[in-house]
Amino acid sequence: MKRAVITGPTGSIGLALINELVSNGVEVVAVVRPGSRRADRIKTSDMVKRVDCDLSELNKLPELIREGADVFYHFGWDGTFGNSRNNMYGQNLNVKYALDAVEAAFALGCDTFIGAGSQAEYGRYEGSLNESVPAFPENGYGIAKLCAGQMTRIACKQKGMRHIWTRILSIYGPYDGENTMVMSTIYKLLNSEKPSCTKGEQMWDFLYSKDAALAMRLLGEKGTDGRTYCIGSGKARPLKEYIDIIGQNANKNVTIGYGDIPYGPLQVMYLCADITALREDTGFEPRYSFEDGIKETIEWCRTQNL
Repeated sequence: MKRAVITGPTGSIGLALINELVSNGVEVVAVVRPGSRRADRIKTSDMVKRVDCDLSELNKLPELIREGADVFYHFGWDGTFGNSRNNMYGQNLNVKYALDAVEAAFALGCDTFIGAGSQAEYGRYEGSLNESVPAFPENGYGIAKLCAGQMTRIACKQKGMRHIWTRILSIYGPYDGENTMVMSTIYKLLNSEKPSCTKGEQMWDFLYSKDAALAMRLLGEKGTDGRTYCIGSGKARPLKEYIDIIGQNANKNVTIGYGDIPYGPLQVMYLCADITALREDTGFEPRYSFEDGIKETIEWCRTQNL
């Protein structure tokens, strides 16, 4: 892999992947939405080029990236939070954009397409997640991700490209959305506010964004065509344990409101990735414990003035 294209590069995983690739001698072309408020997160250099292109116009990429590429990472997606997850027309468009991304990747000379799917493809499942677990998504976002994964696989096969789909679990780290459980808890504690939580009995799998980026790089190099890989740490701990660690590092003097929020009617109580296939095919092992990753994340949050 000498050059990679990344759509949706301004999020936590995308930015971490840029750093991971560049650190390993891979040039990056970051495809950013025109007018994006987060575009300045992309620090251009001899190794990093920024290209402005909307998801609805990915057919323009071959004109914008004359030098071509080897691997295409498609992270770009509209409607990932809240009510937008059930905007069916919007989610359906995302499937088209994913297929457009395959067309662009092929035109650029890429031999590999890697798509970012989600745990939402599974729906509710109490157990470790791998590619053999049946997928029964319960919202438009999960349905569209599942459809995009299956359709892009067929499209890549038709073009003779290697296709790798990932199902990403709970990733945390710098540049993560401020409304996620981890980030909102950190910011409240840093502002000496009491975070309200459930009882925290859920068993959960968190992976640091730098480790997610490592997994993505290794998949670009060694991933097996046609496989779906779950991206997580492979270990589940009680949610309360994670929140306690956040509290100890962000603000020991604030009481955390365990039990303030009741469990929802569709509450998932166990979420963990089975990373056996990821390990066997790529040699991936997480480099960061939650304790170490959260310290870096909290230090980054201190610089954000939120």
